[in-house]
Amino acid sequence: MAMGAPTLAGILLTGVNSVLLAVLAAVWLDNYRQFRSTLVLGLVGFSAVLLVENLVAIAFFFSSMNTLYAMDPLVGRVVLGMRVLELLAISFLTYVTLK
Repeated sequence: MAMGAPTLAGILLTGVNSVLLAVLAAVWLDNYRQFRSTLVLGLVGFSAVLLVENLVAIAFFFSSMNTLYAMDPLVGRVVLGMRVLELLAISFLTYVTLK
């Protein structure tokens, strides 16, 4: 079954989220090496968990297209909305981290 526009947009946003999370993890890991702060270590863990979640989501998009996302267009739009919200949150974190 062909992917709809919301599904393709969801895949794209999940990829962008993954790149931003990898940047955050790299910056925070470098900061942890410098400062040895448990708060920064917590941020590294946070970014690692979200990065794994996004990579699993990408794999799910490609492996399960004939199930959940392909069956109901509403589900694709809801998932897209959640990915947009996640992108906003990660973008804020990336902006303030790199500033």
